Amino acid sequence: MKDLVRMRTSLKEEIEIALNAQVKMESEASQKYLAMASWLDQNGFEHTAAYMYKQSDEEREHGLKIFKYINEVGGAAITPTVGEVQQEFGSMREVFEAALQSEIAVTNAINKIVTKCRQAEDYATEDFMMWYVTEQREEEKNARRALELFDLIDANSPTGKFELDKQIAKIGSAE
Repeated sequence: MKDLVRMRTSLKEEIEIALNAQVKMESEASQKYLAMASWLDQNGFEHTAAYMYKQSDEEREHGLKIFKYINEVGGAAITPTVGEVQQEFGSMREVFEAALQSEIAVTNAINKIVTKCRQAEDYATEDFMMWYVTEQREEEKNARRALELFDLIDANSPTGKFELDKQIAKIGSAE
């Protein structure tokens, strides 16, 4: 059966494996953002929680887009199993430090897929993945901007936390 599938697609097995791994990574990112949103909600950061719920939805869409692409080009998309994600955070800043680290890891994974595509001369998949390259630049920028706000607004004051909640929720919406 596997040989028959390979005959019906130009998608190289190594690329298919990398894409399925990326689907899993995007699904994990969605779950991480969902956990962050829950923590923010529980700690009174209503606006920032809404921002994270939106991020969770976006990551799920990113994974689904790759999932559908794999099947579209004749590969076999694998439904990912996602493990436990961090549920508790020490502070709102810690949430965004974790978010930035997650985005950097996703960027590195995307770049590796693009490199594999070039090496395998899979220009169709490389072209498809370029959307993710651009998207990751924006995702990292937004996560860094949130951390910059912690340097601009005193999070140790009650009004500072309130202002951070409002300002972080606006990130990315002006674009």
